[in-house]
Amino acid sequence: MSTTLEVSTKNYRDDSLAVKMALSHIETLVGSVNGYSLSEPHSKFGWTFFKIAMKPDLQDGIEKKFADMIEKYRWSNPSEKFTKFMTDYFKSKGCDIKIKLVDS
Repeated sequence: MSTTLEVSTKNYRDDSLAVKMALSHIETLVGSVNGYSLSEPHSKFGWTFFKIAMKPDLQDGIEKKFADMIEKYRWSNPSEKFTKFMTDYFKSKGCDIKIKLVDS
């Protein structure tokens, strides 16, 4: 299973770099390489939006390595729990962004 997350930011330059660094760090933790792709950004009403498409090997690695943390979220399905975990992970890495689940 692969998930696509939509990221919203008011400071694309800084936040996109922080997101890439956070994703690189989590790839290292789970032993994945090239585990995601980013879409081209588009702007609207002062916000910039782009998508993160998680590849199955990265997502599976995250779900296995952090299963105990993901399971603690009180959302109804695994995709929503994964999205909430990723939101909190990015915030812990200094990313001032909002995340929405687009596709899973």
